[in-house]
Amino acid sequence: MKMDRERLTITLKKSVLAQVDDFIDGTKIRNRSHAIENLITQSLSPKVSQAVILAGGPGVNMRPFSYEVPKGLFPIGGKPLLEHLIELLRDNGVRDLVFCIGHLGDKIKEHFGNGEKFGVKIRYVGEEKEEGTGGSLRKARKLLEEKTFMVLHGDILVDINLADFINFHKDQERVGTMALTSVVDPSIYGEVSLRGATILNFIEKPEKGKQTSQLINCGVYVFEPEIFDYLPEKGFVSLEDIYPKLAKDKQLAGFSFEGKWFDIGTPQAYEKAIKEWKK
Repeated sequence: MKMDRERLTITLKKSVLAQVDDFIDGTKIRNRSHAIENLITQSLSPKVSQAVILAGGPGVNMRPFSYEVPKGLFPIGGKPLLEHLIELLRDNGVRDLVFCIGHLGDKIKEHFGNGEKFGVKIRYVGEEKEEGTGGSLRKARKLLEEKTFMVLHGDILVDINLADFINFHKDQERVGTMALTSVVDPSIYGEVSLRGATILNFIEKPEKGKQTSQLINCGVYVFEPEIFDYLPEKGFVSLEDIYPKLAKDKQLAGFSFEGKWFDIGTPQAYEKAIKEWKK
């Protein structure tokens, strides 16, 4: 049987080797050889440089606070919610950002400007009337290159290894990959059914106590340009509307991660994030 690996002898400085050893955790990275292979793979992997942040929602459940301040500017840990997402993307080499804005969008634009002071490039697309998350993504298309890109909901906090996420997506060779997290009660959000790396279907707000999975969509995605083939050319459409079709076509993969995740959708969730977010 032909092996897809070849033995290689290399010489490294002790200081470099010590840094390599820091990556070994005994589970995901088992030994020095595995650590070196992982680091080389990450450095050679196709990079994702663009992301769309969906920050146009009216924040109905956060009223009366959201009457005057968009959710993306709610402070957590001394900085606006959206700034945490910018830092996550920037620190992983994703520095060309498109903000989809709507409700109080001028305040977001005024705060972040062109992104220069945050170490990124930010451009904006707005909507005269609400067109849904899918409609917002459709409008952002004109600012995207014809290559892999990320999409994030602008009302979440997430601790996820984006390099692992992107590499996982590339390995799956699907139109899209959805980041998944586990919760005790998925009936609040909607349940995701997963087999291996393939998302099979979605159950919207399953009856409490009758769930078959604790996995939910956490609002972070990697997409190929073919995602736009699944969006209608006009009219209101949510991204959630097209996921069942992607799943049916076996074009949607699921990436489970264990980092912290908060959906800032209610005052209770916001209070929890303020208390528990430590990044």
